[in-house]
Amino acid sequence: MELSAQAGPGVEKAAEKAVESACHLADLAGPEGWSTAAVEDVLDAIDTLTGTLGSVGEDLAQALAAVATATAQARRRLSITVDDQALGRDSAASVPAGGSARRPPRRRGLGPGFRGIRTDG
Repeated sequence: MELSAQAGPGVEKAAEKAVESACHLADLAGPEGWSTAAVEDVLDAIDTLTGTLGSVGEDLAQALAAVATATAQARRRLSITVDDQALGRDSAASVPAGGSARRPPRRRGLGPGFRGIRTDG
């Protein structure tokens, strides 16, 4: 398997932003700094990136299957339910080629402290 010398439009810039965000998060979050929502977001990001990279080819998908298994195991240990797990399927345990393991991230509200946007003039 050989990768292209040139990435698709915007891919390298987005990948650079992803690693910068990951480094910034690692600097901010210590062992006591995590919430369930933050852990869910990070695991979703890992699964999304793993699924995307797995779409490059079957060899890479097989190599990354361990990552998907690890995120599924992390969710189980933290009692974080995912839709596929709630249905009794552990789809995160394998990363098929073609990106079919990729799912859109779950969206949450703005949180209990959000009071709306002020429109006072």
